Amino acid sequence: MSRLHIERHNIGRVGWLRAAVLGANDGIVSTASLVVGVAAAAAGKPEILLAGFAGLAAGALSMAAGEYVSVSSQADTEAADLARERRELAEQPEFELDELTAIYVGRGLELDLARQVALQLTEKDALGTHARDELAISELTTARPLQAAVASAATFSVGAALPLAAAWLAPLSAIVPSVVAASLAFLVLLGALGARAGGAGMLKGVIRVVFWGALAMAVTAGVGKVFGTVV
Repeated sequence: MSRLHIERHNIGRVGWLRAAVLGANDGIVSTASLVVGVAAAAAGKPEILLAGFAGLAAGALSMAAGEYVSVSSQADTEAADLARERRELAEQPEFELDELTAIYVGRGLELDLARQVALQLTEKDALGTHARDELAISELTTARPLQAAVASAATFSVGAALPLAAAWLAPLSAIVPSVVAASLAFLVLLGALGARAGGAGMLKGVIRVVFWGALAMAVTAGVGKVFGTVV
């Protein structure tokens, strides 16, 4: 008796992984940029930390709300398409069978075999088959608003706490270089972890995350320096 072979694919993580990486990256970059910008404006340490903690709270709530709303819109679209497909299966079963057959022919099956496959899959689960093969909606990639919101808010908070900790521990004169160095190190780690979880190349993921994070901090520090000098 052959043993059951179970495969686990990286695509199954795409729902929470995208939100988690986005949340952590935004938490690190936005909070570090805020702290560096305020510090560059010659503010005191209490003001710098207050701005950072306010950014953490506001950012986490904003990320949760934004993810929930955007992914809910995707879920609503999927639900509407499934409702339409369910209605068409009830009203035009032959047309839907022809449509499914044409999909399989387009993927390389001969017409007779495509028809046989379409018939058997329709008998087993007509709506699920059309959702997967016609609408590209599957259990692995379906929208999960609450999961995305929680993952994004939680990882944003963790990401934001890292540059805040560096600012807390550093003396006032060293806050900017300390936060920048720590944040870049955290971004390297995030890029590597995100790439590993998604099964992608680490170097590309690290370079992408670090480049945009460094650019954001540099621009914000410049703005803080200019406006701080003016004030």
